[in-house]
Amino acid sequence: MMSVLEDIKNSIITYKPAKTKEFCQQALDEGIDPQVILSEGLIAGMAVIGEKFKLNKIYVPEVLISARCTHAGLDILKPILAAAKAVPLGKIVLGTVKDDLHDIGKNLVAMMFEGAGFEVINLGVNVDPEKFVEAIKEYQPNIIAMSSLITSTLPSVETTIKAIIDAGLRDQVKIMVGGAPVTEEWVLQIGGDGFGKDATAAVDAAKKLIGVA
Repeated sequence: MMSVLEDIKNSIITYKPAKTKEFCQQALDEGIDPQVILSEGLIAGMAVIGEKFKLNKIYVPEVLISARCTHAGLDILKPILAAAKAVPLGKIVLGTVKDDLHDIGKNLVAMMFEGAGFEVINLGVNVDPEKFVEAIKEYQPNIIAMSSLITSTLPSVETTIKAIIDAGLRDQVKIMVGGAPVTEEWVLQIGGDGFGKDATAAVDAAKKLIGVA
């Protein structure tokens, strides 16, 4: 049993999406609980990648390939996990704020969140404050995560937080912000709760915000 889980983990660390998918199917065929495959195979593999990224041993292209591996495995597991009503670590709604069209960094963070066991609702780019508000009402997330990659769109982050407050929803969610011009001090100053300077740090921050770190 442990061998195939190690194979899944290693396929992520060695950037082989097809192998990840193959080994996840093999693990299911062997009767291993899908939640165990997720935690001890996929999440364990991404944890190693996250640590390497944090230490600058690998860079964004490698992380993206590893995240693709995780998605390949999740494609196999998701229908079964859904049928079994597996409980995710938490639910995160994320998007790039209004007037910002940057996508790659946000999608990398989304993949890392999923790899860590979160359910992710990705709203895309150029997201109006009202869309974030509607998403809180619809999905009841634990966390709202906003991305702002250019300085000129930082006011959109503040506008979105104000919209959440005005809608009376601020106490229902934790708010995270990330992006090149963003600092932790600024996020706290404008009323946010957390900050991630990169995808790995974002996962760590999200876990801390919901008390599972």
